[in-house]
Amino acid sequence: MGKQACSSYTELPWKHSIFVALLLSHLCCLQVWAQCKILKCNSEFVAATLDLGSGVGREGGNAGYCSALRSYAHCTRRTARACRGDLAYHSAVQGIEDLLMQHSCPKTGPTAQPRPQPQPPVSRDVCFYEKSYLQREGQAPEYLHCGVFGDPHVRTFHDEFQTCAVQGAWPLIDNEYLYVQATSAAMPGGVSATALTKITIIFKNWRECIEQQIYHAELDNVPPAFVDGSITSGERRGHHSLQVSTEAPGRHAQINATHIGTTLVVRQSGRSLSLSVRAPRAIVDTFSPEQDLQLCKWGCPASQRLEHPQAQPGTTAYVHCASLLPAKDMYFQACLFDVLTTGDVNFSASAVAALQDARSMIADAGRVQLLSAAVTSHPSCAMLTLLMMALTNVILTFLVERCV
Repeated sequence: MGKQACSSYTELPWKHSIFVALLLSHLCCLQVWAQCKILKCNSEFVAATLDLGSGVGREGGNAGYCSALRSYAHCTRRTARACRGDLAYHSAVQGIEDLLMQHSCPKTGPTAQPRPQPQPPVSRDVCFYEKSYLQREGQAPEYLHCGVFGDPHVRTFHDEFQTCAVQGAWPLIDNEYLYVQATSAAMPGGVSATALTKITIIFKNWRECIEQQIYHAELDNVPPAFVDGSITSGERRGHHSLQVSTEAPGRHAQINATHIGTTLVVRQSGRSLSLSVRAPRAIVDTFSPEQDLQLCKWGCPASQRLEHPQAQPGTTAYVHCASLLPAKDMYFQACLFDVLTTGDVNFSASAVAALQDARSMIADAGRVQLLSAAVTSHPSCAMLTLLMMALTNVILTFLVERCV
């Protein structure tokens, strides 16, 4: 009788209370937890158990509940490395262990199947992203910008600015529609600097709009065409979903992908390539947990981030960069870094070109220049996070005690 009452209690108050608590924290601190995907695990568990109703705790319903708990546990293990030190993660792991024991659930067995994601209906304008989005949502999409240039420096889709020590090939974007990879190599001459030497862009096959198409650029070879020699792809109703154009053959290429509302600009500035991207938030966020390494989304790994060297006013590097970038923003800091690291004032061209691309891609002029390093957390957000985690612990403790 006691177990049935406990099961009855857990149907709504626990599920809804913890879900609301985590949702509030999620809304405040979305970027803080971008890499730790515990909130996604929490929401998937809540979604998997909402349909069980009053059957939880009974023979058939308990099997479904145990499957959902095992799926929850698998999800937490997948994100364990990114969630080290995260209070929500450790609370969830402990809560899962307690609930598995409470419901006598075997730790091995079938897991709950994820709910299929709703697919938008295929309309006659499906290959015209902006138009179909406006018809569906009643407003224009929100656009994000990413820039990668210089040694390399990364301005993420969330307006964080970082300088990375990465060498070799790294994914910049990896989602359902698009894969972009950049290769960074050490510069010749014995200087302690790297530069982007290759950029590969893969447009993935999508519905009837396009078949897979690849663009590839290398230092001193920025072609105005895809690898198959074409400049357009994906014809529909007399319109091409993909189109390549150039302002300077061999040094600049712009790719417009209307089926995903995205623009990509590849250019060579000095002895380095650069990439600028303008894409809708809904496109940027369409990726699976396995696609968690994206420099444009998360920035470079913490172990690969470099501090900016300081330059005193009056030095050659400072005077040169200030003449090109007087705002003393993060593009100015990138210019200083590149000139000081390479000893070549011509290397400043990549920061100048990246700022020009940002101006053309960001509609809100006030967001173009980053006057200081983006902050990844906020005291009020951190306080709300702690309160939400405390509430989660109280709920889990109450449930376990109630069901013993």
